[in-house]
Amino acid sequence: MTVIYLVQHAEKKREPGDPGLTELGQRQAAKTAEWVRQVGVRALFSSPLRRARETAQMIASRTGLQVEEDARLRERMNWDESQRIEEFQADWAASVRDRDFVPSSGGSSRATAERMRACLADLAQEPGPIAVVTHGGATVDLLRTLIGDQAVPIELMEQGVPSCAITTLDHLSVVEIASVSHLE
Repeated sequence: MTVIYLVQHAEKKREPGDPGLTELGQRQAAKTAEWVRQVGVRALFSSPLRRARETAQMIASRTGLQVEEDARLRERMNWDESQRIEEFQADWAASVRDRDFVPSSGGSSRATAERMRACLADLAQEPGPIAVVTHGGATVDLLRTLIGDQAVPIELMEQGVPSCAITTLDHLSVVEIASVSHLE
């Protein structure tokens, strides 16, 4: 079985569209990159969204690995100003409550989880361990599918996954959820 480290992207700028990382986010990504280097990751994958790509590029700079983008690792929804922020937030909340709700600017929680699960099942064929830079909503959606709503920490459901948190999977079995100890 392949160990998979799901890396939440570092802190992003608070702007619509496809924002990059803040200065703090760049420091978080550097610390995460050092941790990933030390655990001997052999392959690196990323969502195509800028905040994930920039986090993955920092990891690549420390590990010497190539970043391979996979669109299946993208976030459930991404605010791009095509709707008011209040509408986006209402859609996000509805998609958390009802896993089959399809928001106007993205996919359902259940569909996102299935997309992530299929992606990780494919990537688990790689010689491991591997690192996968993705997004909090997609990670929570995946966890809800793999271990059930009751086992997902409530703070992740309510506040999201912390920047650069690492969730460890052994193939598709959850080992550790949203660890940030490497950032201390």
